[in-house]
Amino acid sequence: MSDIVQAPPIAAGREDRQVKLVKMASFGAGEKSTVAISIATALAILLLWWVVSAIGVVPHLFLPRPDEVLTQIGAIYRDGYAGASLSEHVFASLFRIVVAALIAVSAGIPLGLLMGLNRWAKGVLDAPIEFYWPLPPLSYLPLMIIWLGIGETSKITLLVLAMFAPICLSAQAGVRSLPIERVNAARSLGASRLQLFLDIVLPSALPEILTGIRIALGVGWGTLVAAELIASTRGIGFMIMSASQFLATDVVFVGIGIIAICAFTFSAAIRFLEAFLVPWKGKL
Repeated sequence: MSDIVQAPPIAAGREDRQVKLVKMASFGAGEKSTVAISIATALAILLLWWVVSAIGVVPHLFLPRPDEVLTQIGAIYRDGYAGASLSEHVFASLFRIVVAALIAVSAGIPLGLLMGLNRWAKGVLDAPIEFYWPLPPLSYLPLMIIWLGIGETSKITLLVLAMFAPICLSAQAGVRSLPIERVNAARSLGASRLQLFLDIVLPSALPEILTGIRIALGVGWGTLVAAELIASTRGIGFMIMSASQFLATDVVFVGIGIIAICAFTFSAAIRFLEAFLVPWKGKL
């Protein structure tokens, strides 16, 4: 009878090998917050501004110190400027930019989506948008005055034209960037046209649309000074232009600071909407 060789039993008490998770290296800016870097940069810029103005590298008439600008903010807050209080100037500009943004968003998003979905709409609308979009708003400002007068209509129309194109083109780009595989998968599952638009097209285009709105708001604030050149007596842009005529540089800095704060607030609101509506952005 042949000998049967029995294999040695596996030790029951042997520890299982531990599975090690390897974290992938980040690319680009990474996921860590940059708030501390931004704050340090802002403080460094303020310090450089104070040093340059204090030692007289630039004449005091053209570059006041930061503390003088803060003092001027208090003076304008108490006494107003050019016959209107600070709140009236800020409200006038906010009214114009918000109304223009609402009109640009309500018109730009549907037309941009239509251009992305329909070749006829793209063929008809693409040429006029691409024609006027590169033009600076000051180039067609005289036409706004001739056609619409010097009231609020011409100011808001100028801002709408400045903000419409980036919103419309970003909505179109969002549709164009939609992977066709995702559309075909939804069709194979029996999705209707409405379901395909609401569940596939619109969510996929939403990140591009929100980015376009952020860009449009930046363009709108940049156009605000030009819009308020049209026979205005209220507004931050009017305050800046009026102060520049009298070389009141500290008032100009006050207006620039107010516009920067308002623009930053609007941009932060859009970032919050992005985090809420498209939490997957940048993670896929």
